[in-house]
Amino acid sequence: MEKISKKVYIETLGCQMNKSDTERILGILSHFGYLPSDENKADFFMVNTCSIRKLSEDKAYSKLGVWGKMKKNNPDIKIAIAGCVAQQEKESLLKRFPYLDLVFGTHNIYELPELIKELETQNPDGSRKRICAIRDKAVPEKEFNIIRSKGINAWLPIMEGCNNFCTYCIVPYTRGRERSRSVDVIINEAKKIIKEGYKEITLLGQNVDSYGKDLDGKPTFAKLLAELDKLEGNFRIRFTTSYPTDITDEVIETVKNANKICECFHIPMQSGNDRVLKAMNRRYNRAQYAQIVNKVRTQIKDVTITSDFIAGFPSESEEEFQDTLSAIEELGLDYSNTAAYSPRPNTPAGKMVDKFIPADIKKKRLETLNNVVKIASKKSNEASVGKIYEVLIEKIKEKDIKNGSKRIAEGRSRNNKVVHFESNTANVGDFVNVEIKEALLWCLKGVEISSQSKKETVVLEAAK
Repeated sequence: MEKISKKVYIETLGCQMNKSDTERILGILSHFGYLPSDENKADFFMVNTCSIRKLSEDKAYSKLGVWGKMKKNNPDIKIAIAGCVAQQEKESLLKRFPYLDLVFGTHNIYELPELIKELETQNPDGSRKRICAIRDKAVPEKEFNIIRSKGINAWLPIMEGCNNFCTYCIVPYTRGRERSRSVDVIINEAKKIIKEGYKEITLLGQNVDSYGKDLDGKPTFAKLLAELDKLEGNFRIRFTTSYPTDITDEVIETVKNANKICECFHIPMQSGNDRVLKAMNRRYNRAQYAQIVNKVRTQIKDVTITSDFIAGFPSESEEEFQDTLSAIEELGLDYSNTAAYSPRPNTPAGKMVDKFIPADIKKKRLETLNNVVKIASKKSNEASVGKIYEVLIEKIKEKDIKNGSKRIAEGRSRNNKVVHFESNTANVGDFVNVEIKEALLWCLKGVEISSQSKKETVVLEAAK
């Protein structure tokens, strides 16, 4: 097949899974001569969308508007929308945006070769093709290049979809039911990532702990982690996201005994109040969540536990909101992502219009929640002072000072703390032992102890 010489720009919104999907889309397009490009040089524009909140959806529509104006001056450019908004809105997007050429959903990525071929033809009357491709179920995975983002971190999806149907969440409707990739496929992709020189692999899934339940033999997430931990190479493994009650003792034990798996769990709680949790269709209460968190902390030394919380869920009272604030402090959560409730179409909570919290109250609660998260983050960071962490360097910056400049390294510890330290020798991708000297709100400052070409420790305690 003769390849065309064209350039594509993809704007990626939302979660890590979308970022991983974009890497796969770029890889597929590379087979047709499309090369990644800056936005001002492209002739094929795509927005890979997120619909978890209305703000993300609005950002996608705004980007389409910008490209639509560009198309008036250059009718040959192509504009596409992918991801969860495409899966959700379907053909209506072609009507809403007359300059849009292609709409394809989360289940259609591996159909892109056929869609591109069709898009580059004309209708019998000579008019341009406009295509909407939305499937209810994913097409089988195919072997294509993956054009990963430059750096030291790589995304590796192990499963997609969700069976939990939380009342506020649109993911089961846009990503579908849980679907696990086979152990062999995941292992082979991990080996390629390591061979390409990436130092950290993040396993992705809407609910990674449910991995394997839909596969023959039902391989568990813990077994998959153990197999990945056996791979040769100097690298780390992270994973996200975990559903609280699906975290098994086997997973905790595997992380505890592993060499390459980082001591960090992201465990969304969403609310600290039992009635609200039930209204959200979360399958646990506050006490059960606390039991899980305490079990992880007891078993795994220096573990970081992060969470997600929603402020202003429909019908949430002020007293119930206070339960969320107290949960963050009581459980010692290290950091939490926060958001004001955003109604999503087709979800049960989105239909509770009579119970919606006024926007000004949601805004005030979110501000209060964010302040509590800041306090928790600072407290967590302060507990790190005096410890020695193995830091994987992600960036090197030159910081100007009066008498010259300092070379500042920035990286992350195994338990996902951002660490800054001065170094004249360390480079991106190096593992360096750093003694923590100062705790700031969102990061730590330390002093380099030694560089390592090979990881020797998990987390070291500073000598007392």
